[in-house]
Amino acid sequence: MQQHPAQDSPLGKNSAYVSEYDASVLFGIARATKWRELGFSADNLPYVGVDIWNCYELSWLLPSGKPVVAVGQFIVPADSPNIIESKSFKLYLNSYNQSVFASFEEVQERLAADVSKVAGAPVQVALKTLEDVVAEGLHAPQGLCIDELDLSVSAYDHPSVQLLSCSAERVEEQLYSHLLKSNCPVTGQPDWGTVQVHYRGKAIDHASLLAYLISFRQHQDFHEQCVERIFLDLLRLLEPEFLSVSARYVRRGGLDINPYRSTEMTAISNLRLARQ
Repeated sequence: MQQHPAQDSPLGKNSAYVSEYDASVLFGIARATKWRELGFSADNLPYVGVDIWNCYELSWLLPSGKPVVAVGQFIVPADSPNIIESKSFKLYLNSYNQSVFASFEEVQERLAADVSKVAGAPVQVALKTLEDVVAEGLHAPQGLCIDELDLSVSAYDHPSVQLLSCSAERVEEQLYSHLLKSNCPVTGQPDWGTVQVHYRGKAIDHASLLAYLISFRQHQDFHEQCVERIFLDLLRLLEPEFLSVSARYVRRGGLDINPYRSTEMTAISNLRLARQ
C-alpha cells in the first residue's frame, strides 16, 4: 500500500506541548498530492469552497496576567496550496496559553498572519466570546435524513463509486447522513461527521448514497479529502446543474473541521450541529 504523504509529518508521533507563542509548530500538508490522485490539479479544480475550522481551546493572558478564553473561527480557501495539519494546529493554539496579548484584535491578526502563511493563501479569522457561541445555539441539517433506510452493508474499507446509482429523472433535493466515519491518516483515530448534499441533477438512489457513505468507514483520509472525493464522485454520476457537498465533523482535540465544496459559491453556514 502506498504510504500516505501525511506520514512524513513529525506530528504523527508524540509531541511536546509548548505554552508560549510559537508559530513554528504549524505544519502544512500539500493538497496537490491528493488532487493528482483524484484526477485534477490546482489549475482545473472542479469546485469552489472553503474549510471552516472552529477552535475551542484558545486562551491567552492580558497584560495584567489575567487569562482570556475565546472560540476561533478560521475560513481556509479550498484552493489554498496546503491543508493545516490538525495536531500542529492544536499545538500552535496552545502556545498562546501563557503569552501576553493586549486585545482580541491583536490575537486575531496574529492568528490570521500565521495560518495564512502556512496555508499559502489568505485565511479569514474571527474570534467569538462564549456568549456569542451560546447565542448561536445548535441547529439541525436541512433536507431529508437518509439514515433510517433499510439496507444491508458489507463494504467498509474504501469508498466505492460502484455502490452509487441514479435514474434519468432530474430533481432538486437536499439529503444528509450522520453515518460518515473515516480514519485520520496521521493518528489512525476515527473522524465522525454529518454529510450534507444539495444538488439539481439526475435523481440519486438514496440507499445507494447511504451505502457509499458508509463505505468510508475504514478509509484513511483527511476531512477535506473525503468531502472532495464525495463531491467528485457525485459530480460524475449526477451530471448536475448544481452540486454542493459539505460535512460537519465532530470536534477532536478542541477542533472541528467543516469542509464545503460546490459548483458555485453560495452563502456558507457555520451553524453547529448536535455532535459539535
